[in-house]
Amino acid sequence: MLVLATAVRRYLYEVLGVSTPDVRPWARVNELPYFLRDAFQFSELELLGHTLVLAMGRAEQKQSLGEVRTWLDKVGAMAGQPVVYVTDALASYERRRLIEQKVPFIVPGNQLYLPDLGLDLREYFRQRSPAADAALSPSAQAMLIKALLNQPWQAEWQPSKVAVALGYTPMTLSRVVRELTAAGLVSAFTVGRARWLRMEQTSQQTWERAKPLLRSPVKRIVWVLPEGFAANRPERLAGLSALARYSMLAEPKWPVYAMSSAEWKSAADAGVRELPEPVAGAQEWQLWSYSPALLPGAATVDPLSLTLSLQDNADDRIQLALDELKGQLPW
Repeated sequence: MLVLATAVRRYLYEVLGVSTPDVRPWARVNELPYFLRDAFQFSELELLGHTLVLAMGRAEQKQSLGEVRTWLDKVGAMAGQPVVYVTDALASYERRRLIEQKVPFIVPGNQLYLPDLGLDLREYFRQRSPAADAALSPSAQAMLIKALLNQPWQAEWQPSKVAVALGYTPMTLSRVVRELTAAGLVSAFTVGRARWLRMEQTSQQTWERAKPLLRSPVKRIVWVLPEGFAANRPERLAGLSALARYSMLAEPKWPVYAMSSAEWKSAADAGVRELPEPVAGAQEWQLWSYSPALLPGAATVDPLSLTLSLQDNADDRIQLALDELKGQLPW
């Protein structure tokens, strides 16, 4: 938290040109409920003649945007002064939602939005090295997600077993191990002749750290009329159909399923044809860059891949449903 507070001071000085404000503990923090003190570290500073309360989100207590807005409204009502959400990173849709809801926030080095002071600065986005921005390959993403969702979760795991379960070759396995270790998500070690990987952080922390390197598994969407092709239909619900199973979101008009590109080729070879547009009785089939069956026996695609497939959707209803899904993750 000291690092984040220092980053706030430096950022405000860089973008506003004012004397570096002194960030100090907020005197009224003990008046707050315990769950708020557990979720945020509260400080205050003087900026342009105004006293601001800073609510710095704790990395180990990741909050949904709905919670952030509700909780900061409560703190602001008690404090009688602006309360600013401070975090080290926000996705583009998260920034958009906070601005739409008039929630003040600071992402040091990235963006500042303080509507009470008439400030909205978005000069640039944080620059990362090319290596840090490089997305994991689909196979590395699939193996990592499968390891994260393994129950009971184990910090140490054998990548060869996961690779066999997903049908990956030894060459692919070697590349995946290099990617995951280079990204700092795991460390490699050997036991006898077997290669093992170790996650140094919890499953939730590893997921949050990996998210900037992960991409939607959906390569393409096709519309089909599946009648007469029962043997080639995908089995797992995906997209909004899957999200409706995890939340209060209504079922979509068109059922959504996921399948691998290889499965789509088999279906097309068997006579399933892509429609130019949806018609009555049609289904939406998502063609994935890796197997949508990371969780054997499940009726839907796994919740982490589902999150990645929808995280950039600007629909607030979908983002609220994703917040519900987040509360059901196995950590």
